[in-house]
Amino acid sequence: MTKLYKKSEISFAILWIVAYVVLSSLADQLSESYGIIKSVTAVLHIAMSLILFFWIRNNDLSEKYGFCRSTIPAKRFLYYLPLIIIASTAFWSGIKLQYGYPGALLYFISMCCVGFLEEVIFRGLLFRAMEKDNLKTAMIVSSLTFGLGHIVNLFNGSGMDLASSMTQIVLAVLLGFVLVLIFYYGKSLIPCILFHSANNALKVFSADGSLDPQTEMVLNLVVIAIVLGGYSLYLVRAFSMKEK
Repeated sequence: MTKLYKKSEISFAILWIVAYVVLSSLADQLSESYGIIKSVTAVLHIAMSLILFFWIRNNDLSEKYGFCRSTIPAKRFLYYLPLIIIASTAFWSGIKLQYGYPGALLYFISMCCVGFLEEVIFRGLLFRAMEKDNLKTAMIVSSLTFGLGHIVNLFNGSGMDLASSMTQIVLAVLLGFVLVLIFYYGKSLIPCILFHSANNALKVFSADGSLDPQTEMVLNLVVIAIVLGGYSLYLVRAFSMKEK
């Protein structure tokens, strides 16, 4: 693994993206066949998270990939309040424990690991590999690949229709852009990981179906247009693109 990384950081990042997407999809299908949601997926995500975490630490790459405190005070990021608003959307339809036990626990664990994995892979490995050549391209590619990766939900048995999937992809692209800005300016991936893990894991307490699909889609679009769009504009204007 280290040899590939030293040879080509981009190839290393792409390998992790492909492995994560493909293996997660297969694990979800196996979990469904066993009748317990995320039963296989949670184990896979824990293993992948541990491998990636210890590999980064053992190769003295913790600072490069943001396993450190932010160099910028939280108040300059508006105390991450826009991210808190995004995470709160899990409760817009009400609160209800999904999946039952042990499915709820496995889902929660899996989604926490997903937050870690996706941030390290897309905001860490991929972005850092491209940043040294072209910062703006690195930000765009990191955001787009993160968003487009969610297209797998059309084929993994999640039941998501085309319109909902497209809305999720657009939301993920904008969210990816906001998170890469936070990582670039603050030099810490920790706020991104904490938000991403919470945003995913809290879905286990979401009362899905309390709102009709059209209303839920409109609410998501409002979040995209107002919260994420506004926050990204604030971050771009509040920090110089030349600021290191």
